[in-house]
Amino acid sequence: MAKVTIGLDAELVVEVMVLAGVGNPQDAVELVVRDYIQRGHRTEARVAIHDDHLRVKEVKPPQHEG
Repeated sequence: MAKVTIGLDAELVVEVMVLAGVGNPQDAVELVVRDYIQRGHRTEARVAIHDDHLRVKEVKPPQHEG
């Protein structure tokens, strides 16, 4: 997988490390990003389930025989 190098505020990274319980800044930030992506997927799944229940099936009017 390709790697990307970014600059972040040191205080921000230290806080992420403490909250994640990880001693390596790279690992801590990676955990946060992966968690964010997983939460997004879970939210999408919940919304899709909710939307499926709200969908109304198309009702065709009765055809009159003439």
